[in-house]
Amino acid sequence: MDHDALIEHVRTLRGSARSPLVIGVSGHCGSGKSTLARALVDALPGAVRIRGDDFLDATRSHRRSTDWDGVERLRLAAEVLEPHRAGRASTFRRFDWSSRALGTPEPLPATDLLVVDLIGLFHPEVRGALGLTVWCDVDLDEAARRGIARDHELGRSHDDLWRDVWIPNDRDFTERFAPRESADVRYRSRA
Repeated sequence: MDHDALIEHVRTLRGSARSPLVIGVSGHCGSGKSTLARALVDALPGAVRIRGDDFLDATRSHRRSTDWDGVERLRLAAEVLEPHRAGRASTFRRFDWSSRALGTPEPLPATDLLVVDLIGLFHPEVRGALGLTVWCDVDLDEAARRGIARDHELGRSHDDLWRDVWIPNDRDFTERFAPRESADVRYRSRA
């Protein structure tokens, strides 16, 4: 699905939803998840983005695992997804990368549409709380190339993490949970 068709699809879902909607955006590291999430929020007035990086564990996200164990999906579900879908006020804590600890609780924004972008999001622990799942359909090698280039542009050298952890984690997660095949929408991001 292309950008314009995706926006129209979300507008239609939003208009017919009986409860607040969560759009889950996932894909391999470097596939364009954050770029797409920002574009959705820009195109859909009142939508709010929840950054996936706010729900990573700083240590575990840098270790090998077959299910992206460094993604704090249960905290995301308890603090954001479940309260939002139920229309309940809630607070959530962002991970503060500078202090390497959870931040102060802040109110969950009141909206009818949340957009959450995160690696390893299409997992049984949270899959049922996502109203629409969008897979950024970029193959792993291309996504990794993009992600490594982005890191270098930002002055970050995570080449060892990409090679030894993030690419293998993505590969294992894909083999174990088939997120591309389970997504409601496959979105081909622009290069």
